[in-house]
Amino acid sequence: MKLYDGGGAPNPRRVRIFLAEKGVEVARIPVDMGVLEHRGETVTRLNPLQRLPILELDDGTILTESVAICRYFEERQPDPPLFGTSALDRALVEMWQRRVEFGLFMPVSAAFRHLHPAMKEWEVPQVPEWGEVNKPRAAEFLHLLNRELATRRFIAGDHFTIADITCLVSIQFMKPARIDMPEGLPHLQRWFDVIAARPSADA
Repeated sequence: MKLYDGGGAPNPRRVRIFLAEKGVEVARIPVDMGVLEHRGETVTRLNPLQRLPILELDDGTILTESVAICRYFEERQPDPPLFGTSALDRALVEMWQRRVEFGLFMPVSAAFRHLHPAMKEWEVPQVPEWGEVNKPRAAEFLHLLNRELATRRFIAGDHFTIADITCLVSIQFMKPARIDMPEGLPHLQRWFDVIAARPSADA
């Protein structure tokens, strides 16, 4: 089993943090996205979309998309559960995972891809107006999260889940996306300090 890894990019980080929380070791193949290595022959053969991460199983099966890869490892090693346990719990995790993806992860990514000079060769064409539109969308969602976190420890409830991983990666990616953290979000800050201090956050 091999994991084709894209370094500091948000989606590869989500998988690495997830694996660290599970205590799962997987052989990693580094791919230098800075020199567009993900557009080379090897990655294109494995994933025609030229996106990372990519998990290649021992039988040659290829899995892409970060959450799909995480779900695979959740089934292989259920403990600790990062997608929930009961039917309701799993639904709540899925709900918040999607909310964070649509409300924060995607706006931050859009701002980065359409505004950062280093992305000119990646995002063709760059649409700076679209990048700017997404900055306040991310900030608005952070205010919503702050209100939600006034009543619980983690994004989806009382336990750490993949929704927390996606949120952590999104917030940390705000810096290269040049989105400032809004002031006056004490509950979100409390959550962030706890999550960023977990050993997995360095994965």
